Amino acid sequence: MSSELDFSPELQSLLVALSPAERRKLAREIATELRAREQRRIAAQRNPDGTPFAPRKPRARDKKGRVRRQMFARLRTTRYMRIEATADAAVVQIAGRAARIARVHQEGGTDRVAPGGPEYRYPVRRVLGFAAGYVDMVAERIINHLAAGR
Repeated sequence: MSSELDFSPELQSLLVALSPAERRKLAREIATELRAREQRRIAAQRNPDGTPFAPRKPRARDKKGRVRRQMFARLRTTRYMRIEATADAAVVQIAGRAARIARVHQEGGTDRVAPGGPEYRYPVRRVLGFAAGYVDMVAERIINHLAAGR
């Protein structure tokens, strides 16, 4: 999943004026903040639009009142939620084998519940995405970076 931000021509011209090393440093700051926000949103079990994740399917074996682990507890760790920063892009992605699990939930795909187990069609749960306010945060970070450098 990829999303690109469109900024005002004035902001774009200021970004182009920065050296590639400065743009890469700024991209790393932005990616780090985006990852932290995504981790908090996933921990709150919310989609980027603010709606709650679809609840887990109840299992017959579960005891009443049993507390289960949160969904995606390991996916949101820095080990799996990686950032990549270049002079032209700031990327937050789920890496490694965990990417397959995230993709199944992101797109609402079908996967095996356990190795050799039954297949289940998972509901759509937007693991990664742009939530309200992310564009404003990115623009604010750029402006603050430019103001601090002058």
